[in-house]
Amino acid sequence: MNVILKAEGLTKTFKLSAKQQKLQNTKKKTITAADNISFEAYEGEIYGLLGPNGAGKTTTLRMIATLIKADSGDASVDGSSIKTDPETVRSKIGFLTSELKLEDFFTPNYLFDFFAKIHNIDPAISAGRKKELFEKFGIDKFAEVKVSNLSTGMKQKTSLVISVVHDPNIIIFDEPTNGLDVLTAKVVTDFLIDLKTQGKTIILSTHIFSLVEKLCDRAGIIIDGKMVICDTLANLTADKSLEDMFFDLYEEATGGVQ
Repeated sequence: MNVILKAEGLTKTFKLSAKQQKLQNTKKKTITAADNISFEAYEGEIYGLLGPNGAGKTTTLRMIATLIKADSGDASVDGSSIKTDPETVRSKIGFLTSELKLEDFFTPNYLFDFFAKIHNIDPAISAGRKKELFEKFGIDKFAEVKVSNLSTGMKQKTSLVISVVHDPNIIIFDEPTNGLDVLTAKVVTDFLIDLKTQGKTIILSTHIFSLVEKLCDRAGIIIDGKMVICDTLANLTADKSLEDMFFDLYEEATGGVQ
């Protein structure tokens, strides 16, 4: 299998403000959000990053997406380094996060065209892709409705469509179903499966066991900023459920379930 993404020793430390130290009941002035994270994702697979909130999943994905710089380590995305060639990396990937905030006064129509121009997509190709994706997700009926007047689900669908406006071969989804109702969540998961059938590589972060079991070919578990295991789903669930295996690892890594 062809390795399409390879992360090697990605590490990121953040400074803690006095308020953050108080909230976390610590005297430490820094926190290592991602600690020497390494893993590989293969072409045409869905790779899951599984871990609790605050484990370091989002930080890891943001480093790979070149949204933040790693303190140390590197990642190769389809042969391009996030350290030495971040612009090429950004052209090769799509990135969707539940924290993406769309400007309230723009419409889905305007946002799609805006991001298409950023990616230098031919207007005719862009128009065809917009028609296809808007119809697929039911956005066509709300194309000229301001974001502020869209439902949570429609905002997420719009964000998803924008993230793949340039038809990338590598798509990173950070908690894509977080906060969605069951119907919208199914639309999103069905789309991930469809992308895989097209030969796309999907990197999916989540804290939902069933989502990993349903979608992922391989997965890595991150606890307290460290990658504690990485394997195929078949191997990870050979002896016990993914949930049971995760909590065994969590207890071993932290000294007990909190």
